[in-house]
Amino acid sequence: MKIDQFNFAGKKAIVRVDFNVPLDENGNVTDDTRIRGALPTLKKVLADGGSVIMMSHMGKPKGKVNPKLSLSQIVKNVSEHLGVDVKFAADCANADNEVAALKPGEALLLENLRFYPEEEGKPVGIDKEDPKYDEAKKEMKVRQKEFAKKLASYADCYVMDAFGTAHRKHASTAVIDEYFDKDHKMLGYLMEKEVKAVDNVLGNIKRPFTAIMGGSKVSTKIGIIENLLGKVDNLILCGGMTYTFAKAQGGKIGKSICEDDKLDVALDVIKKAKENGVNLVLGTDCIAADDFSNDAHTQVCPANDIPEGWEGLDAGPKTREAFAAAIKDAKTILWNGPAGVFEFDNFTGGSRAIADAIAEATANGAFSLIGGGDSVACINKFGMADKVSYISTGGGALLEAIEGKVLPGVAAINE
Repeated sequence: MKIDQFNFAGKKAIVRVDFNVPLDENGNVTDDTRIRGALPTLKKVLADGGSVIMMSHMGKPKGKVNPKLSLSQIVKNVSEHLGVDVKFAADCANADNEVAALKPGEALLLENLRFYPEEEGKPVGIDKEDPKYDEAKKEMKVRQKEFAKKLASYADCYVMDAFGTAHRKHASTAVIDEYFDKDHKMLGYLMEKEVKAVDNVLGNIKRPFTAIMGGSKVSTKIGIIENLLGKVDNLILCGGMTYTFAKAQGGKIGKSICEDDKLDVALDVIKKAKENGVNLVLGTDCIAADDFSNDAHTQVCPANDIPEGWEGLDAGPKTREAFAAAIKDAKTILWNGPAGVFEFDNFTGGSRAIADAIAEATANGAFSLIGGGDSVACINKFGMADKVSYISTGGGALLEAIEGKVLPGVAAINE
């Protein structure tokens, strides 16, 4: 069922949103991108004359109640955005009274789903090596189904609109759907946009195609890097993983971050890029610092010849030029992961050079997709969100989709 074709009048809709938003020490929302992303779906339900029940996780409470991760802290923010006074159910598994009192045009937010271990469906308090682990896992799967059934009992229909968790087989994303027929479960507007954006990048490639992969570790990105090697024309690898590649090729990297057990993987990526005719762009110089802080002393030096006691924290001027050159003429662009420690204002130059080049290419007709928390934070920090084609709300989900994996949260609706 398509959300546009569904009339929510007189119906209760339970919507899986992704309200895992950052909070400051006082519990105030510091970035409401994810809340704003869910509004079209939520407003459609209310405008039709339905009532909406929102469910989400926040953080990693590991199956235990943690007041610092309570969704009660965001009720005011969600109410302001939605234009109605959002009610709150302090226990997501015991919200029958709050749901029963819900009238058409009203909205209810359930407490953090992950306060219950059943949401993630993983046994707690038992090690994987324990002989009883398999038994505990089976028992948890039964409990997960019961938890999903309880959530489903609150509503007449289910809407999956949390792309950020679509790669997880959780109760609220890929089990709850079993309790609704195909005419009463659907993707929300945000999910539809996300799926379409991924398809635009992978299913409708306009060339040249440039992908920029940043971040600190090769290990977390190797699956997507290998998949992209068969698709892209240019692959930029930046951020902390630069130094794993530099060391793998015999370079000196001082005290820069490095995965010593992935040096062979780095060499294999270089080899495969050559075999596939991909222009692999790696950092040739960097901004090195004598301390991991914004106020550290800095120097520009070759990425493969960093002095002892110094560490690379950002891409250098020559590297920035090479990145920009590989981006500016592209017609399809994917960016996941910054080029340096952009949280420190003095080390944002590499990431900004990437953002500027993407904005220029987009203005010239390229389709640019930005995904992953840090890349999105970069774009927002630079005030350039309106200069790119699409900003994804999913990190891991986006990477798995681009890696070619089927997302459980999407598959559940399409079954």
